[in-house]
Amino acid sequence: MPGRGWELIRRVQAEPLVFDGGYGTMLFAAGLVDGACPELWNDTRPDIVRGIHRAYFEAGSDFVETNTFGGTRLKLDAYKLGDRTRELNEKGVRLAREVCPPGGYVAGSIGPTSHIVEPYGDVTEAELFENFREQAEALAEGGVDLFAVETMMYPEEALAAIRACKAVTDLPVMTTMFFQYEELHDRDRTMWGESPPEVAQKLLAGGADVVGMNCGRGPDRAIVIIREMRAVTPVALIAYPNAGLPITRGGRVTYELGPEEMVRDYPGLLDAGANIVGACCGSTPEHIRRIAEVVRARRGR
Repeated sequence: MPGRGWELIRRVQAEPLVFDGGYGTMLFAAGLVDGACPELWNDTRPDIVRGIHRAYFEAGSDFVETNTFGGTRLKLDAYKLGDRTRELNEKGVRLAREVCPPGGYVAGSIGPTSHIVEPYGDVTEAELFENFREQAEALAEGGVDLFAVETMMYPEEALAAIRACKAVTDLPVMTTMFFQYEELHDRDRTMWGESPPEVAQKLLAGGADVVGMNCGRGPDRAIVIIREMRAVTPVALIAYPNAGLPITRGGRVTYELGPEEMVRDYPGLLDAGANIVGACCGSTPEHIRRIAEVVRARRGR
């Protein structure tokens, strides 16, 4: 039902909402091999993808994102799937929509292209914009309620994605950046050195309707980032950090924080000013179940 994203934006002004958790984590657990294309599973393993969406809704997510994080033509070209850009994005929306309960929402995931604009990289601003426009158009036609421009490494790429979304349709755009914790300076910065307040102001000026952070070190740093963003803006903020840092043992990657350990920081994250909370790499529906319990308790106050 197109246009319902603005209902979500109105809701989040009155009560905190719950996003979903990790997708790569769940896909790898289901058998996705390293180096394979996650978006192709929208076609070849739809039951798995649909089941992940359903699990997050059942765990308490108010909205989930589509399995289209790497759905730009630039990313899909690496798998020789660029010609299937529209198809794989539309199928990704359909799978989430099929299990979306009444009152739930679907966000179209748009991740970074892994390319940098000239003269430092190998793509032009126009090429970057066109890649995001093509993906946003497919997601909108598939029926998303809003866009989730996420895990962006530098603001200029995020701004190109926001412009592309707004050029296609009048749906809300939620935009999150990846921040690296600089232990030496005890601060969080993008890969280009911008601070959380600088990023929040830049993204909002570029047209984002919700801003925040995702991925990164974990909820402890998310609290700091959201607090700094809240100091410069009254708009809705979102945080969905990793379940701590990755740990590799015997070729197997796990993450530091289980559901009980991770959720301990979420009251503080809400206190810092987050309006929407979820989780990213290393998290599962059980993480979201615990997070949703914290959010429901906060709504009841």
